[in-house]
Amino acid sequence: MIDLMFLCYSSLELYQHSILPNSWLSSDHAPFSINIPILEEIIQTSKLTLVPKSDQESAFIDDIISNFKNMDTSNIEDIDKLERVVNQLGTIIDQAWTKNAKKSKISKHSKHWWTEECCQSLDNYRASRSLDN
Repeated sequence: MIDLMFLCYSSLELYQHSILPNSWLSSDHAPFSINIPILEEIIQTSKLTLVPKSDQESAFIDDIISNFKNMDTSNIEDIDKLERVVNQLGTIIDQAWTKNAKKSKISKHSKHWWTEECCQSLDNYRASRSLDN
C-alpha cells in the first residue's frame, strides 16, 4: 500500500481515481484508489565491450582509421559542412563499435564461479519472472 503519492498536476490519472470512504478500517484516512498504466520496459542486462589489447579492439581501431582516411575533409567551409563531417565521424565510430564489440555480462569484477550458463539462467529468470527459472 502506498501511503502518499504525488502525481503531475496535468496527469490524466487524476481524473480516473476513486476515494473509498467505507474502507477506512483502522486507518485514520480513506483509501484512494487509482490505476496507473505501467508500460513494459526492456532493461538492458548486458553491454557491448571491447577487451583491451584484444583482436576485436585492434579491428575496431583499424576500421576507424581506414574509414577516417577515406573521408573528404578538404572543403569544410561553413558550419553545415562541419556538422556533416562530425556526423560522419560519429557514424564511422558507431558502425565500427557495432561490428567489433561483443556482448558481455562477465567483467573482471565477476565472481570466479560466474559462467555464461549463469548469465543465461539469469536472463531466463528476468524474461519470465518465474521462480522455476
